[in-house]
Amino acid sequence: MRVPKRLLLAAGVGLLSARRLLASPFDLRGRSVLISGGSRGLGLALAREFAARGARLTLLARTAADLDRAAADLRGRGATVHTVTGDVTVDADVRRAVEEANRQHGRLDVLVNNAGIITVGPLENMTEEHFRESLEVNTLAPLRLTRTALPFLRARGGRVLIVASVGAKVGVPHLAPYSVSKFAVAGLGQAMRAELAREGVGVTTVCPGLMRTGSPRHAGVTGQAEKEYALFATVDNAPVISLYAAEAARRIVDALVRGDAETMIGGPALILRYAQALAPQLTADLLALGGRLLPAPVPGAPTVPGSEAETAITERNPLKQRAEADLNEGGPTVRPETT
Repeated sequence: MRVPKRLLLAAGVGLLSARRLLASPFDLRGRSVLISGGSRGLGLALAREFAARGARLTLLARTAADLDRAAADLRGRGATVHTVTGDVTVDADVRRAVEEANRQHGRLDVLVNNAGIITVGPLENMTEEHFRESLEVNTLAPLRLTRTALPFLRARGGRVLIVASVGAKVGVPHLAPYSVSKFAVAGLGQAMRAELAREGVGVTTVCPGLMRTGSPRHAGVTGQAEKEYALFATVDNAPVISLYAAEAARRIVDALVRGDAETMIGGPALILRYAQALAPQLTADLLALGGRLLPAPVPGAPTVPGSEAETAITERNPLKQRAEADLNEGGPTVRPETT
């Protein structure tokens, strides 16, 4: 069947117009930005980057002491900051954070869904509760926050940022609950972008690879805890293959400002994604080979915070120490998590 040239031309013009609408540059000066998990790690790095571009901030996190330190850091850099102590899995806390962000700054322009948890260990040691909690925090919390913030974002022609992971593109061994929840939230981001475009709200999903955020000590670890943690913390802070949080934050905010639909952050993450797309069987075989080299399961092993699985070697890692000190990661763990 031949398609009329006029129809093709109209479709082309429509696509270009839609692309222009969805990817128009977004000036952050004076904008109000709400960041979940904004008190430390990548969340704090993102807060610094948004502040440097003139945005006014509201940080949502569970620990008041972490929020106080983050706010002092940001105000020392000239930022306007409001903090809300709350949990992204609690509806009342989410409503309060969104309402306070709008009340304190007179508007809400950007929602950053950054808070997340990760548990490291063999699938055999993962319970249904591990998967349930990962989905609750990493997938349903962004949905909950976005739905709550949507009336304010519609009014401002705002933006939503979803922090997913390279684990949203490739199932990583010993990170099964995390990968499942990140695959899901990346799909959520795609669906929300398609549906919210007509309301003038842009959605950007970012999939970072390894980053030096100082967060491994807050991860949950199960199985052979010390071995699992040593591998996780070492790889997460490895030079060359991991990206420092400040650089990752700059690239993430650039993607939001450009209006990207989805962006991979970090060279190794890009390589892994393209390998998966171009050679899925080979990539799966290589991941399976890597999985065989990881520590074996331990029946009945508990899940502990990474901070309780530290060894002398992991504690003395200078890159890890620097990231923890710079990004407010030294406080006590509340629930094994990473942000």
